[in-house]
Amino acid sequence: MIDRRALLAGLAATTLPAFTDSDDDRVRLALDAAAKAPPAEGLTMLTGFDPRALSPGHRLDLLTARAGLAIDAGLATRPGDYALRLRRTLGDADPLAARHRLDRALADLHARAAPLFDRIGIAGDTIGARYVRLFAETDRLYPDDDAGRQQAVADMNRDLAARRAAVARTIADVPPYCLDVTVRTLTPAEIAAGRQGYRAAPAPGRPGAYIVDLADIRRRPAWSLPSVVAHELLPGHMIQLGIEETGPPHPLRATYAAAFVEGWATYAETLAAPDFRDPRTMLGHLHWLIFRAARGRIDLGIHTEGWSPAEARTRLAAWQGVPVYFAAFDTDLSRIVKEPGTRAAEALAWLALTDRAPRAAAARRHWHAAVLANGRKRLDALP
Repeated sequence: MIDRRALLAGLAATTLPAFTDSDDDRVRLALDAAAKAPPAEGLTMLTGFDPRALSPGHRLDLLTARAGLAIDAGLATRPGDYALRLRRTLGDADPLAARHRLDRALADLHARAAPLFDRIGIAGDTIGARYVRLFAETDRLYPDDDAGRQQAVADMNRDLAARRAAVARTIADVPPYCLDVTVRTLTPAEIAAGRQGYRAAPAPGRPGAYIVDLADIRRRPAWSLPSVVAHELLPGHMIQLGIEETGPPHPLRATYAAAFVEGWATYAETLAAPDFRDPRTMLGHLHWLIFRAARGRIDLGIHTEGWSPAEARTRLAAWQGVPVYFAAFDTDLSRIVKEPGTRAAEALAWLALTDRAPRAAAARRHWHAAVLANGRKRLDALP
């Protein structure tokens, strides 16, 4: 049954005179109602609106909600359709093409890592085996005490200062408040409660922060953290989420364009990579990217090629070697099994940005601003 509010929202979009002050207001009301209805009914409520009559943010809300609700309507009758699962938070994507793209990404990342390992004298049968040896080094680990954690935070804030200075060169027109961010560690109470790292997005008049989990600091080599700064802070989440703070997407857009969030932050790591001069820092950067590509490829392998979790784990070990700090292999595999399409969509969002970015630095700088404008987007809404 559709409640009276939902019915009025649908009618307002089609046959009744406007009952609020603007098309944006009517769309927002219709979106609120559609979010509470079954997908097919919610989709019907959003017909009749002209996206061209809406402000950019509301236009994205409407188009994203229509696309996502149509997919959820299909999943209601075909819950095992992996192609729909993949497209749900990303946009148009083909599983076979996705498989090939992720295979290319892994091959490229491994090819970039190999000469760096040669340079520092670490051998191994696979890139994963070489990463195991790299993570076993102890000379760039922080002490497991308050002083070690303070030093790690200081190092991250030093890297953050470099990233802040570089933002204007890579992204045009970033709101100044997005740069008002810092790193701090979890409090003792948060550590005792088992809380992982989290972020607080900046907003006008409110600084942002990344609260880093350093509880098991001996698993966080110094060379692994510069990419974390780029991903979690600048030019990653703090800019993307900070821009959204002034025009939050409707919850339906937040859901149906969710892959963009991790996609942008991973892409942002690559914007910082030219400044990673030390070979171990670059290997740390590549390890994070291998993790993103590998979990996306595992997602496809399990759900479209019949890989068992044991086979997937063997592949992860060969590709990646060592789990990243917050995603133990078995834990991540369990999530991938339960959430088909999610990890692949996030990886493909990053690769789509990589593939579409203009080659010329000046054009790319303004393209980045357009990509971020008005918040998260599905692939078909990217400039």
